[in-house]
Amino acid sequence: MPALKKIALTITSAALLSGFVLSPAAAADKDTSDDKQPKPPSTMSSLGGEQLGKAGTQVNLGPGAPVLPKKLSGRSWIVADAESGDVLAAHNSHWRLPPASTLKMLFADTVLPALQPTTLAHKVTENELSGVGEGSSLVGIKEDHTYTVHDLWLGVFLRSGNDAVHVLSEMYGGVQKTVDAMQAHAEELQALDTVVVSPDGYDAPRQVSSAYDLTLIARSGLQKKDFREYAATASADFPGEKKKGKKRESFEISNTNRLITGDIGVDPYQGIAGVKNGYTTHAGNTFTGVAERNGKVLLVTVMNPSAEESHAVYKEAAHLLDWGFAASGKVTPVGQLVPPRSLDTGTGIGGKGATPAAGAVQGPGGKAEATHASASNGSSGVGTALAIIGGLLVVLAAAVFLVNRRWPMAGRTRGTETDATETAATAAGTKDAEDTGTAQHTGKAGKSAEDTGKAGKSAEDTGEAGKDVEDAGKDVEGDPEGAGATASAAPTDKS
Repeated sequence: MPALKKIALTITSAALLSGFVLSPAAAADKDTSDDKQPKPPSTMSSLGGEQLGKAGTQVNLGPGAPVLPKKLSGRSWIVADAESGDVLAAHNSHWRLPPASTLKMLFADTVLPALQPTTLAHKVTENELSGVGEGSSLVGIKEDHTYTVHDLWLGVFLRSGNDAVHVLSEMYGGVQKTVDAMQAHAEELQALDTVVVSPDGYDAPRQVSSAYDLTLIARSGLQKKDFREYAATASADFPGEKKKGKKRESFEISNTNRLITGDIGVDPYQGIAGVKNGYTTHAGNTFTGVAERNGKVLLVTVMNPSAEESHAVYKEAAHLLDWGFAASGKVTPVGQLVPPRSLDTGTGIGGKGATPAAGAVQGPGGKAEATHASASNGSSGVGTALAIIGGLLVVLAAAVFLVNRRWPMAGRTRGTETDATETAATAAGTKDAEDTGTAQHTGKAGKSAEDTGKAGKSAEDTGEAGKDVEDAGKDVEGDPEGAGATASAAPTDKS
């Protein structure tokens, strides 16, 4: 696999201020959202626990636990322990909403295992790009140009390129086959709020997911080494246009996840290690992230926060992560992230609504491939596995963190668990990708800490990546501010 560039990033500030105060156990604050805003359905799935099926904020604070951050505007959010699966707090977590490009996590988790090796070269045809939606975020792929599978995945994870998604989908067997496989894989993961219509998350009728489902999907994807690598990359070189008589040059692309690269008003989040951001007209901003602090790994998903504040999705995700790290061990979980169906031994907390979302269509060829994608990292068909790797450079110091553990099963202790497929020693040699500023595989990355200062550049500044769709006045996931998107506008996409 070609070397990735600048997978580590320089953390320029201490942990974000949390603004939390300690308080005794208390019920969740009353929902004070704007009455004009859409309301969650009266009945939602309670998969993972009865509280998760209730509308509004769900949290069980214990003595000394910090209260939740104030003024959280996300229509739906969740914060969970990535290893144990404990849901620490949630808000309308099963509300089915448009996912935007966070759905690319499901695309990658489904397709990555099938398209190997990533050094495979592919010449792009006009037909492969014909289905890309108007206003899509693009990495800048050109027809009749050759790219490796590795290049294409960089385009998916860093620039959220729908052009890269469509090329990879055609390589997988076609867009419809890909959609069918994604739907089957979602059902295997018990992401049952999810209906897949497009592989890239582009707005489409009936296409929905939920904060709960996106967190399940991220947890599954992070078990896969290459998924983690791509999800953590801050910036990389991407092949440019081939010109007659000249050597083909490359241009730099940067991750649109602002908790990795930072931007005005948003610092890179210390400990960030994944996963995916998104934006479309109808979905608003969406984000799923994973971060580590003092050996604790948390997952967070925020969907459609207020559009009035710049980068609200990142700020609210950061506040929830800060809260989760401070609250760990001081709250009673409100639910659980359930294991995949094929690995569910009945130890997870079930609930009502454990059936596929209305409109879900399962293709004839998708089931086997999706099952393979999920089961490849299983533990003899028992329990659920998680291996999250994140490397962090903290202000000129190469302090690497490594988490490579199995999710605990009933009667099994952490100290006795082993990972036959990937040991800590081999995992430490991998490079982390999008949505994380990680330091693993820095030897291959070939870039030292001083080079990572550029990683703080916003994605707009790397306009060489074909065309930043923002410049065309269209929505590009990740930075919609100023795009003037409204619910009635044509569905456009930004990641």
